[in-house]
Amino acid sequence: MTASHSQARALSGRQIARAAGVLMLAYVASGVLGLVRTAAISAAFGAGPRLDAFLAAQRVPETLFTLVAGGALGSAFIPVFTRFLAADDGEGAARLANAVITLLVAAATAMAVIAGVLAGPIMEYALMRGADPATQALAAELMRIMLITVVIFGISGLAMGVLNAHQHFLAPALAPSLYNVGLIVGALALAGPWGVHGLAWGAVIGSLLHFGVQIPVLVRLRFRYRPLFDPRMPAVREVLLLMGPRVLGLGIVQVNFWVNTALASGMVAGSVTALNFAFTLMFTVLGVLGQSVGTALFPTLSTLSAQEDWVAFRRTLADALRSVLFLSIPAGIGLAVVSRPVVALLFERGEWTSTDTAGTAWALALFSVGLAGHAVLEILVRAFFALHDTWTPVKIGTLAMAINVVLSLVLIRLFGYPGSTDFAHGPFGGLALSMSLATAVESGTLWVLLRRRTGGLDERRVLGGAARTLVASGLMAGAVALFLAALPDLPVLIQTLGGMALGGVVFFGAALALRVDEAQALPRLVLRRVER
Repeated sequence: MTASHSQARALSGRQIARAAGVLMLAYVASGVLGLVRTAAISAAFGAGPRLDAFLAAQRVPETLFTLVAGGALGSAFIPVFTRFLAADDGEGAARLANAVITLLVAAATAMAVIAGVLAGPIMEYALMRGADPATQALAAELMRIMLITVVIFGISGLAMGVLNAHQHFLAPALAPSLYNVGLIVGALALAGPWGVHGLAWGAVIGSLLHFGVQIPVLVRLRFRYRPLFDPRMPAVREVLLLMGPRVLGLGIVQVNFWVNTALASGMVAGSVTALNFAFTLMFTVLGVLGQSVGTALFPTLSTLSAQEDWVAFRRTLADALRSVLFLSIPAGIGLAVVSRPVVALLFERGEWTSTDTAGTAWALALFSVGLAGHAVLEILVRAFFALHDTWTPVKIGTLAMAINVVLSLVLIRLFGYPGSTDFAHGPFGGLALSMSLATAVESGTLWVLLRRRTGGLDERRVLGGAARTLVASGLMAGAVALFLAALPDLPVLIQTLGGMALGGVVFFGAALALRVDEAQALPRLVLRRVER
């Protein structure tokens, strides 16, 4: 990578909003393609052992990518890389990027090879311990194919960090869309001749597209990779030191997913699929409402922290929290209410049955009630990273993991584990609810700690607005529930669109009546646009 002439800069609130808007559109595109991907996969395979095996196999490369080059590297790399750009030291930034890429490729390759050798035992004794031997063997085969993606995603993940540090958000945000395209190709074109193995090769194609969409912008930034193995470079060591706690924290999150997969594999066939598809739907909404704002916000918070402008730091953070709560509270509650028609509309075709719909909707409703907690967590964790504090989120995340595991073991038994054969309200619902509750505890704890660190987050305005938003969301949920109960025989398309339209009108009207700032700001913005 040659020196870049770009400098890091803090964006204003309006610029952050515009960047977040661009990211939201990109996440919407990714979400739509993600839904198409999931619909194609569900129609091809249904909720059963083959898809359970694929999703379990996907867990390992996803974990390795997350630990090596996902949020861990980005959260550690961006603050250090941004400091070089802020000092107009393009050469130092270039050396840092080259050294980190070289180290990253070596580590990702080694970990993928080791995981491939251990694929059989991983499935037999960890992820699929409750499944039959044939399903375990299939999962190991699929896992070995998809381990190729670890190295590709590693390089692509660092490219995303470089572009975000330069305030280029669109190409990195579009990258997940291209990964979804690869999986769609796998489901529609490759699954026919190769079965579920074609889906695994689709994941490999998607990882190549994930990186490829970023190449044009990297070229415009004069990105030139030159191998540089220098782990003793001070900046590289700083990245690794910052990354260490984050790796531990993300590892803790992955432990939750592994525990959920292992427990669900011992439940009725299709439980792993229902749990994963429901989480994917919730996470799609989270990407639009939470990750988009967090991604746009992080470089600015890092720059304000480096400049020690704490007044602007607090104001920017509080504004982001208000916006995210205003969006995520009604979205989560609304998605829970319309979960069944939404799942039926998206997936109920081909091999996917109404029973599969009922079980997935059950899990989706219990995941969705925790959407606001997940969205706030996206903001708060990045605020700690911008302060170069990666240990506090790890410590609180460890506590949340322990709470999640304990709640999981308790709630699945309350919901019928181990003897239940009721898929429509299966014990995997306890796994979804435990994650929602544990995330709420994690977000609340981080909020209190960050408030002490920064000297306040304008709590009266932020939490007051959130309380009024919650009331408006409750009125919305009641109206939509009555609509669905009164007209149960409507086609699922009408139920879904009608419920969403009614919910939107009721929520916005109630939010205006309750004087929620964000609801009142939207009409003013529209009027200003019209007057221009």
